[in-house]
Amino acid sequence: MPIRTRRWNDPALPDDGFRLLVTRYRPRGVSKAQETWDAWWPELGPSRELHADFWGKGGGAPLSFADYKSRFLHEMQAQTFRLRALVEQHKAGDTLTLLCSSACVQEDRCHRSVLKRLIEGR
Repeated sequence: MPIRTRRWNDPALPDDGFRLLVTRYRPRGVSKAQETWDAWWPELGPSRELHADFWGKGGGAPLSFADYKSRFLHEMQAQTFRLRALVEQHKAGDTLTLLCSSACVQEDRCHRSVLKRLIEGR
């Protein structure tokens, strides 16, 4: 089945399957009852340092997406266990929907798209 990518505040669709929030930061002001995801794995989001560097808040110029992607993939090397679990779900035919921030409007410049390709490639 497919792996989808969406924002956490996009309305859930009946065929979304397992909705996984993959952000380092939990959405502010969202109560447990308002959660639109089945699980939250913050370890599959970019580290706080990488997130800050991407936006130029780490003391330097903002990172290019190529540099961001490279560093993110390096960070994901430490997440073999979690990635393996998602690969197994995907191979079993389960639909996965990777959710990111409500502010993340450019899917092609987001770690969720990198994560999707990483899972599909394994």
